[in-house]
Amino acid sequence: MDFLTLFLVYLCSVLATVALLCVCSGRKEGFLARSVSGASQVLSFVIPAQLQSVTQRVLHRLFHTRSCLFVVLHIALQAAVYGEYTWEVFVYCWELQFHLLLLLLPYLLLAGNVGCFVLCSQADPGVITKSNHASLVKIYAYDGVLFQKGIVCPTCNMEKPARSKHCSFCSVCVHRFDHHCVWVNNCIGAFNAKYFFLYLFTLTAMAATIAIVTAAFLIQVVLLSDMMRGRYIDDQGQEHAVEILFLIQHLFLTFPRIVFMLGFVVLLTLVLGAYCCFSLYLALTNQTSNEWYKSRRSGCSHHPTLRPHDRQVVYKNIYSKGVWMNLKEIFKPPTALERKKK
Repeated sequence: MDFLTLFLVYLCSVLATVALLCVCSGRKEGFLARSVSGASQVLSFVIPAQLQSVTQRVLHRLFHTRSCLFVVLHIALQAAVYGEYTWEVFVYCWELQFHLLLLLLPYLLLAGNVGCFVLCSQADPGVITKSNHASLVKIYAYDGVLFQKGIVCPTCNMEKPARSKHCSFCSVCVHRFDHHCVWVNNCIGAFNAKYFFLYLFTLTAMAATIAIVTAAFLIQVVLLSDMMRGRYIDDQGQEHAVEILFLIQHLFLTFPRIVFMLGFVVLLTLVLGAYCCFSLYLALTNQTSNEWYKSRRSGCSHHPTLRPHDRQVVYKNIYSKGVWMNLKEIFKPPTALERKKK
């Protein structure tokens, strides 16, 4: 495989990683969306109308309807990373007598991640139907700011329970709606939020473990070769001590695919780690991505005060019950019967 192909594969992987954070965050408007919108307006003057129409239909199909494309991309990326890890890193590390448990840990995490992925994608997120509407509407109280009583979903023709939202991807209302994740091709709601959280955690741990093992292998190669004490002659014929930049270039030329994979999994670890921390923050404060975004889009605060001039009611998160109870609610969603007991 030549360097151009490697670069293109790496670039596509980086773009896919960025898309993971943007799409799974549940935010409909953000810096990326505004940038794309501005760029599309500029390009509309130079791109033919027919090509614009085709592009819009393709983008609508990808990002506004349920599709298995990102699931296939998800599987392909995992297969590429684990293929490279198995055939190169694992073999080299085994020869260098790395501990077997450390080398097998990524596979154990993969097994757990696949299980969480299947459960998250196949489980009912909390679709609101006419048969369960009466019980679901009793679980959460309306806060009067983000969720108001009497709002009817024009598509489902039912009153929206508090903390619910209509998903345009699936064309259903979802109880305690968080967001629609294209990587699992399903909504994330009250009944599969625990699977999504575990899926996200194991995915982050997988990337971090592979990054650690790969970095340890490259460091071991450098130490065994005693390269840091060496010297090299540049193009001008001058002798220099080995520097970090030279070392990285040497490793790239010696193990190009391994270095590319390491860069990808490190970036993936950072992105997924940040999103994992954000999801944990939402769980500990009993918020969903949808509620977090709506409260900030409306300029709301989490403190129960009144603005002195316009007397506008400021949002207060009435659903938080303390860190432990909030976390427990993710793994054991409350029912209408439990709420009556309280």
